[in-house]
Amino acid sequence: MALAFLVPGQLDQLTGGYLYDRHIVEGLRARGQAVTVVELPGQYPQADAPTRASAAAALAQLPDQSMVIIDGLALPGLADCLQAQASRLHLVGMIHHPLSLETGLDADSACHYAQLEAELWPHLQGAICPSENTARALLAAGLAADRVAVVSPGTHRPASIHRATSHAPLQLLAVGTITPRKGHLLLVDALAHLPELDWRLSCIGSLTRDPAATTALQERITAHGLGDRIALLGEQTPEQLAQAYRQADLFALPSYHEGYGMVFAEALAHGLPILATTAVALTDTIPADALLLVSPGDLPALRDALERALCDGDLRARLRAAALRAASTLPDWDRTVQDWMAALEKVTR
Repeated sequence: MALAFLVPGQLDQLTGGYLYDRHIVEGLRARGQAVTVVELPGQYPQADAPTRASAAAALAQLPDQSMVIIDGLALPGLADCLQAQASRLHLVGMIHHPLSLETGLDADSACHYAQLEAELWPHLQGAICPSENTARALLAAGLAADRVAVVSPGTHRPASIHRATSHAPLQLLAVGTITPRKGHLLLVDALAHLPELDWRLSCIGSLTRDPAATTALQERITAHGLGDRIALLGEQTPEQLAQAYRQADLFALPSYHEGYGMVFAEALAHGLPILATTAVALTDTIPADALLLVSPGDLPALRDALERALCDGDLRARLRAAALRAASTLPDWDRTVQDWMAALEKVTR
């Protein structure tokens, strides 16, 4: 059966969702499966009229009975044609997280995406998602349980793992696109309350996907006088990112929502102490002793947790050991591709 992946924009983008999609595509091809990647132009998830027309044309060109995997971010572009095309194509969603849960949306926009997804998801033959948290949203929209599968993203096993540093300043690392959902502003505000501690923060992630969020973050750093202690490094190569994980003493990212949280899994694999929020889906399956958790948006709790982690070397050592134990239970990408293939068979049976 012909298999096509529909993704909004280029597949080589360095975000968790695109990395997941790309690993699946590459894994399928390595197993001899022919896969066509269709990169949809336009603005997503806004999906204006030209974007929808282009997406509809791309879907219409696929041969009858094709298996079509649609990244959830692309679904708004297919709102006008999905129901009609479902009668001739096998449509499966790769739903990383509900679009309506994106931080920073006004009430009307959040309601719009929630209603749109509730209308579109039932037109899919099935859906694959990274966590039980996302799966529950699909089931609530009316998809049958046998049409929804959970496949956790894979994790790279680094050749060398993190080793504790004994020198100041302590190196904090945050990896994620600069968007409101990742919580960078809150992290900066919390660190501004700890000027007496010797720390530095490196933020790795795109500075261009959400220019307004990047500008707001830069202004907040300047307002707190932290320009010499916080570096916005933008996207980095895999080699540079791996080096950043090795050199860090603490991984901290207070996300407001994560459909899974691949960067947290990578931090675990590198033996990094982790400070996260209860809104990261990965934390549902990781032992509590491997993480420091705070409620999303809770500035005092985040400040106190940062202070504990920065001041208590024994705590960091315990978290580091627990992180490595937890990482050993996570699937690698070869296992994830195998599980994904089984999930595809299940939801389309």
